[in-house]
Amino acid sequence: MVVERIAKALSGLLMAMGVLHFVAPKPFDEIIPKEIPGDPRQLTYASGVAEIGIGAALLPRRTRRGAAAAAAALFVAVFPANINMIRLWVDKSPLLKTIAWARLPLQIPLIVAALIVWRKTPRPAPAER
Repeated sequence: MVVERIAKALSGLLMAMGVLHFVAPKPFDEIIPKEIPGDPRQLTYASGVAEIGIGAALLPRRTRRGAAAAAAALFVAVFPANINMIRLWVDKSPLLKTIAWARLPLQIPLIVAALIVWRKTPRPAPAER
């Protein structure tokens, strides 16, 4: 089933990125906009936990629909950090600037994929909730 494959792909992406938040947190700390209150490292860890949790919840059918909605919301929530990366990398190499700019439109298919999974996954029966 296509929806299951999309859910698994999103799950893998989210869990891999979530783990990276713990293995190499500094790049994530650096792109958090200063306007967002809180300690950047704690926000990096919190987003890593969210990504791992949402990624794991995308796997079982029972939790997939809610996890897909949460994934779409998460992809929207990290958009300010991606915009901030462009602002911070204005003096970087052309390759790094291209990577920063490429992240913005890449959010769209991720959001769309999450919404497809949300929309096409049946609601769990009351006994399964």
